[in-house]
Amino acid sequence: MRELPFDAVAPEPPRVRVLVAALLQSASRALDALARRLALVEAPAAPAEPQLEFHGDAAAPEGALYVNGQLVGHVLGVNRL
Repeated sequence: MRELPFDAVAPEPPRVRVLVAALLQSASRALDALARRLALVEAPAAPAEPQLEFHGDAAAPEGALYVNGQLVGHVLGVNRL
């Protein structure tokens, strides 16, 4: 048996491990900067109450129901609201 000294210097980590650690640290800093920049972007305003329209005119399709100008369906049997 051989005795090992306690004051022995730890071996250097492999070079690939050092390079990967540096790459991960750089990526972490870049993602942190991107997250901070995106956090400053204002969220779009909440949409206003939907605007409902009903067309029972002779020129319009019978009972057509629109929300914000988009046709969403027809109310069957109803031609006036």
